Amino acid sequence: MIDPTIRPVFSFDTNSPYAYLAALRIDTVLGGDVEWRPIAFAFLLRSQNRTPWSMMEPTRTAGVAECQARAAARGLPPLRWPPGWPLESYTLEPLRAICAAIAHEKHREVAIAAFRRNFLTGDGVRGAGAIRECWAQAGLDPATYDEEIEAAKGQLAAFTDRAIADGVPGVPTITIDGVHFWGDDRLDDAARAMGREP
Repeated sequence: MIDPTIRPVFSFDTNSPYAYLAALRIDTVLGGDVEWRPIAFAFLLRSQNRTPWSMMEPTRTAGVAECQARAAARGLPPLRWPPGWPLESYTLEPLRAICAAIAHEKHREVAIAAFRRNFLTGDGVRGAGAIRECWAQAGLDPATYDEEIEAAKGQLAAFTDRAIADGVPGVPTITIDGVHFWGDDRLDDAARAMGREP
């Protein structure tokens, strides 16, 4: 049985549209006391010897349509897709920036800014200065960016290694007391496990 007093963990990668959709409503569904934990989804996939739905047909077309349908059902703007998504749009920089921002309690703000660049504007996060701009938008000092990003590499690796060891199946995943709720469509199930009415 799940202990609902244990703080939920939100495992995510900013290259995932489903994680974007989950991030926009997680506080509403689960409450504000959720640990946001960025993980390098590419390394999780490698550990599972798995190819994501977004890199093959027909699952890519179906998945994109499903994401658009969920956005529309929630009154959100249509998703826009960064150049070369998913493979060419992928980078560890936003995840490292989010890790670095944890010490400043601004990691959610950096994460949301990166998600918006990927799936709201479609500008993507690989352009020169893109994540530095997200960092500044979160109210963080651009002068410390390079140093803090470098220092955060180990934290991202640790989060990713822990996710792999704990059996996190993918992104987004909500983990409560060792039980994984994988997918944007499982947020309500996670809320019920916590004794909340979604």
